[in-house]
Amino acid sequence: MRKLFSLILLVFITAAAAATAQTPSGDWILQKVDENMGSDNKIIVAEMVIRGRRGSRTIQSKSWIQGTEQSFTEFLAPAREKGTKMLKLGDQLWTYTPSTDRTILISGHMLRQSIMGSDLSYEDKMEDPVLGNLYSAIVVGEETFLDRPCWVLELTAKKTDVAYYSRKIWVDKERYVPLKENRYAKGGKLLKTFEVKTVTRIQNRWVADRAVFKDVLKKGDGTEFILNSIEFNADIPAYIFSKAALRK
Repeated sequence: MRKLFSLILLVFITAAAAATAQTPSGDWILQKVDENMGSDNKIIVAEMVIRGRRGSRTIQSKSWIQGTEQSFTEFLAPAREKGTKMLKLGDQLWTYTPSTDRTILISGHMLRQSIMGSDLSYEDKMEDPVLGNLYSAIVVGEETFLDRPCWVLELTAKKTDVAYYSRKIWVDKERYVPLKENRYAKGGKLLKTFEVKTVTRIQNRWVADRAVFKDVLKKGDGTEFILNSIEFNADIPAYIFSKAALRK
């Protein structure tokens, strides 16, 4: 009986060790996620379909992004939003509205306001896109989402000045694309969710081309983001990232 017990214990320990060896660390998975989406710069053409209480509307935009510190977005349609621009320079965010011909620095409590009625806030726009700079990660499980095996990660903020104290993300094991995400306040309250609908291959990277971002504290069915095109490591003129470009 003692020998049988020892054999069972040995099998259990061996299996547990094998499972541990096959599970990468949360920080390593997060690094792979950042590597998949990271680039020196990129140009994105996209649509936001905002589904609010009073119906839905679609806003088209084009964004030029340089590293993690600089981005410039111009809204192309509809006519009401056409010509509105946003410029991120480090920790500053500027907006220009053609109807008022005014340039405004978005700061303080204004950062929590919605961008054009969407579920995305200016604070979301300002956040460092490199998750490894903001969070430590641990693997808490494995699940299937969109018929894809995923690592389930819990992320905890490394800094105090972040929009979300913690996150839970479902990362595709093969493609290293986050397919689902929950974002929480420090007290554990769920604030926003993110769910990918489809993923595509672009320039040897896997990219979510349709996804829904939802502020759970707002009514409505969330904001769907549709990627029309993305160009990694594009040639972007330096003048794009200047306040003068807001009025051009």
